[in-house]
Amino acid sequence: MAETRIGILGAAGRMGRMLIREVAEREGVHLAAAADMAGHACIGEDAGSLAGLAPLGVAVTEANAAFFEASDVAIDFTLPGATEAHAKLAAETKTPLVLGTTGLAAAQEQAVAAAAARVAIVQAPNMSLAVNLLFALARRAAGALDAAYDVAVSEIHHHHKLDAPSGTALALRDAAVAGGRTEEEIAMASIRAGDVVGEHTIFFAGAGERLELTHKATSREVFARGAVHAARWAAGQPPGLYAMADVLGLD
Repeated sequence: MAETRIGILGAAGRMGRMLIREVAEREGVHLAAAADMAGHACIGEDAGSLAGLAPLGVAVTEANAAFFEASDVAIDFTLPGATEAHAKLAAETKTPLVLGTTGLAAAQEQAVAAAAARVAIVQAPNMSLAVNLLFALARRAAGALDAAYDVAVSEIHHHHKLDAPSGTALALRDAAVAGGRTEEEIAMASIRAGDVVGEHTIFFAGAGERLELTHKATSREVFARGAVHAARWAAGQPPGLYAMADVLGLD
């Protein structure tokens, strides 16, 4: 099987650099392009050097049509405004896209959905393979336990994270809703402190017992690993808006 050519958006960010390392060290994929915002100091720098590796012969560019055309699939962990522009470019160049950006406004979500009518897009609030299994377990628990069990979602992240509740916490709530609960009956709690990568728990609390389903991420590598897994899958898919459940065959 031919290697999948992957382009990394937001190359200078923490996730961007980690994605470059993941692609460089993983079999079956090849770093085809790396990009960041216009005017960023990293433009022109070798992507490998940027990520703390030996030079890879791939210079960081702006996120333009040439970046997408060089890639079989692109991975985006950037900011909502940038993601909206990237989705439009992906649709124009017919380049599949994996989106890990969270905190998108309604209009930005609509732009992503419109792009997905023309190209395959995998969008997930959390790319961890285990977290996406957690969503499936939460949905099943919500369907099995009746209203005598209160439902709550809690999450804690590092103090640099901007959105609260996190996209993963909202996805856990949505999983419980898919299992038969309503948004109004699900309590949400967010903490921003220290350097916590990410911890999420959904509680089902009844009289005399409590079920807790928890995921703890100790390294962002799990997100990079899942994103590259999703990218290899997306490269062969028809247009559509997909979730990690599709990638993993959970539905």
